[in-house]
Amino acid sequence: MAEFDYDVLVIGAGPGGYVAAIRAAQLGLKTACVESGSTLGGTCLNVGCIPSKALLNASHHFDAAASGALLKHGIKIGNVELDLPAMLADKDDAVKSLTGGIEFLFKKNKVDWIKGLATFKDAHSVDVAGKTVTAKNIVIATGSSVTPLPGVEVDNAKGIVVDSTGALALPKVPEHMVVIGGGVIGLELGSVWRRLGAKVTVVEYLDQILPGMDGDVRKEAAKIFKKQGFDIKTGTKVTGVSVKGKKATVSVEPAAGGDATAIEADVVLVAIGRKPNTDGLGLDKIGLELNKRGQIETDHEFGTKVAGVWAIGDVIPGPMLAHKAEDEGVAVAENIAGLTGIVNHDVIPSVVYTHPEIAGVGLTEEAAKERGAVKVGKFPMMANSRAKAIRDTEGFVKVIADADTDKVLGVWIIASPAGDMIAQAAQAMEFGASSEDIAYTCHAHPTHAEAFKEASMAVQGKPIHM
Repeated sequence: MAEFDYDVLVIGAGPGGYVAAIRAAQLGLKTACVESGSTLGGTCLNVGCIPSKALLNASHHFDAAASGALLKHGIKIGNVELDLPAMLADKDDAVKSLTGGIEFLFKKNKVDWIKGLATFKDAHSVDVAGKTVTAKNIVIATGSSVTPLPGVEVDNAKGIVVDSTGALALPKVPEHMVVIGGGVIGLELGSVWRRLGAKVTVVEYLDQILPGMDGDVRKEAAKIFKKQGFDIKTGTKVTGVSVKGKKATVSVEPAAGGDATAIEADVVLVAIGRKPNTDGLGLDKIGLELNKRGQIETDHEFGTKVAGVWAIGDVIPGPMLAHKAEDEGVAVAENIAGLTGIVNHDVIPSVVYTHPEIAGVGLTEEAAKERGAVKVGKFPMMANSRAKAIRDTEGFVKVIADADTDKVLGVWIIASPAGDMIAQAAQAMEFGASSEDIAYTCHAHPTHAEAFKEASMAVQGKPIHM
C-alpha cells in the first residue's frame, strides 16, 4: 500500500490552486484538489475578475449607446433600454462556462476534486468532511476574501451595504452608490453602476485614488473619472454606516481630522481591500505561524518552513492578483516535481479594467527615483493615430528607464486597451530590454502599441509624432 493517498494535495481551486493541481498532474504526480465551493475557480472566476469584466463590457456597450457617444461615428440609435436581469444572466453564463471548463480540465488531467474544507492534522494529512486525506506534498492556495470595515456590517442579501460579491448582483440600478475605497475593485464596480445610471461617490482615505500606482497615472485617472461623473472624495475617512429601511447613511470626516458629515445612499460598496484566507486551516497544528499581515511566508521555491507544505497566491506576500497566483501555481508544481519553477516578482503587471484601462508593470517613477537616476519618456494617446481614428484619445504611455544603462524599470499606461498593451512591456522587461530596444522595434501602424514605441523614443528625447 502507498504511504500517501496523493503525491500532491492542493487546498483551494482558485487561479493558483487549480493551475498548481493541473500542472502537478501533467508532470506525472498523483494529484487532488480540495475545494469547498460548489464550483471551481475561486473568487476570480466566480465573484471576481470574470463576472466583473463581463459587466464592465456590457455596461460599456450600454453607456456608448445610451449616452449618444456613437453619434460621432455616424450611428443613430433610438430609445435605449436597460434589461438588467438579462445583463446579469449574461454575466452568469460567462462564469458558468469558465468554471465548467476547469472541471473538464480536472477530469482530462485526472485531478481528483475533493469537496469540503481542509484542516491540517499534521504536515502530511488533512481532514476534509470527516475523512482523512494524506499527501507527500500539500500546497496551500486558499486565496483571499474581502477585508471588513470595522463597525460596518455587509449584508449582500439585503443589497444595501454590500461587498464586491453583492455589487455584482444588485437587483436594480441604485440612484446613489457610495464606494468606500478608491482602489481597483471600487473603481471597476463603480464604473459598472455609473454607466447604468447610478450617481457614484468614491470615498478614499488616502490623498489620491489607486494606491500603489505611478503618481502621474493616479492624477490623470482622477481627472478622467471626475469627467465621467464620479464624485471622488480623497483624504476622507468613513466613521460608520447606518441602515434605515432601504437607505444607508455613510458618516465621513476628513482623514486629517475635522467636522463629520453624512452621505445618503441606496447602496454602499465596501471595497477597502482583501485579506488572506487562513482561518480554519489549523496551521497551529503544523507549527506554521503568520506574519504581521496575516500571510504565510515562503522561500524562493514557495516552500514554507514546514517540510512538504507549500503556499502560493493571495495567502503569501505580494500583489493579490490572479495571474501572479497562476504563475506561482505552475512554479510550485515544477519545484515539487524536482524541476526549476521561478516567478519574477519584479515583473507582475497590474490592470484596472475601467474605460480607459489603466495598467502598469515594474517600478513607479517615485520608487525608481529612490534607487537612482532615471530617464522618463511619455507619449499622449491623443497623438496616436489609431486612438485618433477611433476618437478615443484619453491617456498616455510612460516609460521609466535607468539613466545610465537605459534598462526599462517600469511602464505605465492609460489607454482603452492598456491591459493588452502592458503584456509587451512585461515581456520586454523580462528580457531586460532597454528603451532603445523598444524604440527600434518595428510596430504595426496604426496601432495603440505605437504609443509604447514613441514613449520609448521619448526616453531618448526624440519621439516623431509630438
